Formats: sequence, C-alpha cells, structure tokens
Amino acid sequence: MTILMILILSYFLGAIPFAYIFTYLLTGKDVRKYGSGNVGATNASRVMGFKYGLIVAGLDLLKGFIAVLIAQTLLPAGLPDYFTFLAALMAIIGHNWSVFLRFSGGKGVATTFGILLKLIPVVFIGYAIIWLVTVILTKYVSLASIIGALALPVLIYYLKGDLSLVVFSLALAGFIVIRHHSNIRRLLQGRENRMDWPPGAKKGDL
Repeated sequence: MTILMILILSYFLGAIPFAYIFTYLLTGKDVRKYGSGNVGATNASRVMGFKYGLIVAGLDLLKGFIAVLIAQTLLPAGLPDYFTFLAALMAIIGHNWSVFLRFSGGKGVATTFGILLKLIPVVFIGYAIIWLVTVILTKYVSLASIIGALALPVLIYYLKGDLSLVVFSLALAGFIVIRHHSNIRRLLQGRENRMDWPPGAKKGDL
C-alpha cells in the first residue's frame, strides 16, 4: 500500500502544470494556444518572458527532485532501487500527461533534470553541460533535449557503470524522444524554432 501511494503521489506531483498555472494567473492566457502548444518552461517564456520561464523550469525540476526524495524517504528499507526509479517515472508521466489538463502536458526535460540532480548528481552535471552547450551552439532547445536524452545512457554507463541505472535512463530518454516527435519532424524539415541566446529565450521546446 505504501508503494502504491508513493507512485500515485509522484504522478500527481508531476501533473501540477506550472507553465499553465503561471501563464494563466499572470496573463490570463492558455499557454497551450501559443508557440508549440507545449506546457513547459520554454513555451511559458514565449508568453511571459524569460524570467518567468526560468521560474517554471525550476518548479518543474523540483517535481522530479521531490518525487525521488519522497520515494527514498518513505519506501520501506530493503526494497530494490527500481521502486524509486518507478516513482521518478511516474512524475515524468504526470508531467507529460497531466490529469489536470485532460492528459496533455509537457515533455519532461526539466523534471528529468530534477530526477538526475537528486538521484545521480554527477550525471546531472554531465547532462546539463551537454544540454547547455548544444543550446548555445545550435540555438535549438529541442535538439539539445534530444541529444541530451540520447547521451544519458552513455553518461550513466561510463560514470556509474550500474546496469539498473542504464535501463532506467533508457526509459527517461525514451519519454523525452517520444515527446519530441513533432520537433524531430520540424528539425528534419528545417522549420524548427530557434531560441534567442543569450537569454531572452523565446523559441525552442523544453
């Protein structure tokens, strides 16, 4: 019962749509009707500006961080790590398919950052460097998210060498790549939006 409650709590924590909430409260607009239609930090920054987009990103990151923290704190001692991994994935699922938005949502990148920060800090640093360098060089947030996701299992393999973490990272990467299917299509067609850099970020997809 404890495990089930933690999984449910992780889902509902992930499902809190901060991009939608902040955009609506501050502007009266529905973030889903602008830009990519994504309920995430970069699309929120299109409507509210970079500063508020950054706040949304931080809150979405916290969802992943807190989900792992709750699982590590409340799960019975001696359980395999994959129950913590499952709680983390439930937070991603909640973010991507929020019950509060009729199962629409974001793409899970910021929430994945939060999961990695709490669970594997050294991998978080490597993942963040890859993401940031790609954004700076290409000005495509979506491409940075996809490349970071594809690099994640390799990072974990070389930095941690833990097979269970590698399998977990494949699931995280799979969610990110699948949710970016429309971005991949636009990238291949040369129609993907770029973001402004330095910030002033208005384009891309986090």
